[in-house]
Amino acid sequence: MSGPKAIVRHETWTITPDREPDAVPVTHQFKCLVCGEESGADGDWEPPQTWALEHSGKNPSHHTFSEIITRPWRTFMHG
Repeated sequence: MSGPKAIVRHETWTITPDREPDAVPVTHQFKCLVCGEESGADGDWEPPQTWALEHSGKNPSHHTFSEIITRPWRTFMHG
């Protein structure tokens, strides 16, 4: 008779925003829902907000936007 062929362990994992020094930065961006144009992604809130206001000024019927936030996340196993 031989021993076990495999050992199965259940682990608990957690996911959390990545705030390590080497994490990619959080970026903000806007997308016009009328024409699909997008602002540039920026680590600061102001440039995409300014883009959306200027876009609406140039295109008065374009007044709905989606906000796109890219935030790094990381997982880790509880030991």
